[in-house]
Amino acid sequence: MYDPIMRVLTVLEVLQARDHVTGAELAERLEVDLRTVQRYMVRLKDLSIPVESSRGVGGAYRLKPGYRLPPLLLTNEEAFALSLGLRSLRQVGLSAFAPATEGALRKLGRVLPEALRESIRTVEDVVAIEPGPWVVSASVEHLIRAASAIRAGRRIRFAYRSHSGEPSRRQIEPYAVMHTDGRWYLIGYCLWRKALRTFRLDRVSHLEMGAGRFRRPVAFDARRYMEQSMPFVQSEYQIDVWIEMPVEEARQSFAPWRVSLEAQEGGTRVRCGRDRLEMFASMLLSAGRRIVVHGPEALRQTFRELARQAERAAAARPASPRRTRAASTH
Repeated sequence: MYDPIMRVLTVLEVLQARDHVTGAELAERLEVDLRTVQRYMVRLKDLSIPVESSRGVGGAYRLKPGYRLPPLLLTNEEAFALSLGLRSLRQVGLSAFAPATEGALRKLGRVLPEALRESIRTVEDVVAIEPGPWVVSASVEHLIRAASAIRAGRRIRFAYRSHSGEPSRRQIEPYAVMHTDGRWYLIGYCLWRKALRTFRLDRVSHLEMGAGRFRRPVAFDARRYMEQSMPFVQSEYQIDVWIEMPVEEARQSFAPWRVSLEAQEGGTRVRCGRDRLEMFASMLLSAGRRIVVHGPEALRQTFRELARQAERAAAARPASPRRTRAASTH
């Protein structure tokens, strides 16, 4: 915690949570000396925060009795949405934010009116949120540094491992970070390739902010760029199928799945890259339409295996009650 403003806010948080706290305790928590703690107290007083202090050995600081920051002006829906959003971070591969999430929720609980605290407790008690099986975790530190570099217009450098495992060093002018299809992506102009490139954030390591500056294109649209480029990002399998579905309907059905769609022979040609075939094959089957596989052969084999699993599930019969009771006696 090296930002002086964040340290001052931390002091205020500690003062609100405790009846009194010594300067030595604050200095140890903030990793500063006592003189710096005194400066933070002066800053709080300049902000009209009524901090009281006692002199001498063992002296301590406290807020004037009865003082509290005014409650946040949130509606019940806003409080619920904020709590739900904080707890959903795991859904986008950011489980490392869990300690920060719990800390933020505790702070909300202290400053929200009692009527709104019930919305937070509702999310805690009755809403279960777990990440899907296809979500890939990403480094929180790398995400924060990349986002900070984008805002500051600073270049970044990092080590990167390609889909085939080949290592490289990259320096880019970062334009955006985006989460889609269970993964975080970093988009930017690669100074090595001299072109716009997309990098999976979970394959990035040793990301650092450089000294070089750049001006991010004002009109850059990350979502549109990803729609155009993501279907062809390097993957284990390059899928090419035709499905008996109008292209307008296909756009609604496959929009979140980073695919290229083309109207063809009364249906839609679907092209994309995937590392695993089972989920995409199941999604195609769930449409209930005729499918023609142009490639790869592994997709045909995946359909065959799904068919065998479906046949076994359809043929299976529950054990009779008598057999179940007899088995339980042995």
